[in-house]
Amino acid sequence: MPDVGDIAPEQVGKNLAGEQLVLTNYRGKAVVVSFWATWCQYCLKELPILEGVQKQAGGEHMQVIAINTESRETYREAAKVLKNFSLILAHDTGDKAAKAYGVDGIPHMVIIGPDGRILKVYRGYDESELGDIVADINHALELTQKL
Repeated sequence: MPDVGDIAPEQVGKNLAGEQLVLTNYRGKAVVVSFWATWCQYCLKELPILEGVQKQAGGEHMQVIAINTESRETYREAAKVLKNFSLILAHDTGDKAAKAYGVDGIPHMVIIGPDGRILKVYRGYDESELGDIVADINHALELTQKL
């Protein structure tokens, strides 16, 4: 299971077009990988917050990748509802990304620095950790300015 300081696993699911997403495409940016499901009430609250963070930080500094852990059909339906989001909605075919990231429950979030190394892992969190999450995302964004 990858932890703080490790290079993050490359595989982060597939986009709506079925293309494999890989983290090396986002080097130099802060990356937030969030595993979610439609039945997870906290996840549904978190997605618009992550969308706001993505918009505020800008695509040149940050990329949020929200990985749905449900069936492809459920993912496609959710993507229709969230079609105006600028964050990347991915689907984890065969649970490859979840296994690579050691996900055993959701929500599960990994904050990755511009060098591809994991800065923080949040497992099974809620609103009480929002302040820490924001601080860790801001730290990751600060690191992009030092490149």
